[in-house]
Amino acid sequence: MMNKKLLAPERLRQLPRQFSWIDQQLVRGGSLRDCDHSAWALYLFLASVSDSQGLSYYSDSSVAQWLHFDLRRLACYRQQLIQAGLLAYQKPLYQLLALPKAQPLSEATRTGQVRSVGDLLRHIGGSL
Repeated sequence: MMNKKLLAPERLRQLPRQFSWIDQQLVRGGSLRDCDHSAWALYLFLASVSDSQGLSYYSDSSVAQWLHFDLRRLACYRQQLIQAGLLAYQKPLYQLLALPKAQPLSEATRTGQVRSVGDLLRHIGGSL
């Protein structure tokens, strides 16, 4: 078993008063594996602005403006999340859905390397 220690204990993350989080099962379960990296960005945005039930009323134009997408691409990325079983949408309401049960990662998949989210997204974007 790998010994883990906080790299910056003075910066330990705490759950904020407003509800917002990302479940690690999102990666471990492979739910976003077949989605474009921009669909990941859409998911992250919606997770950041949704309430405790996963609901958000952001308009298409607001979401597109925040993420620098045109409306056609926003619809494409939204559809990827719907097909992945992560999102329900009925204009103007988005609902992030409960994640399916994760399959455990094999030991070969776990590298023990510390990588930034940006590095991981760039890696995933390059493999599409």
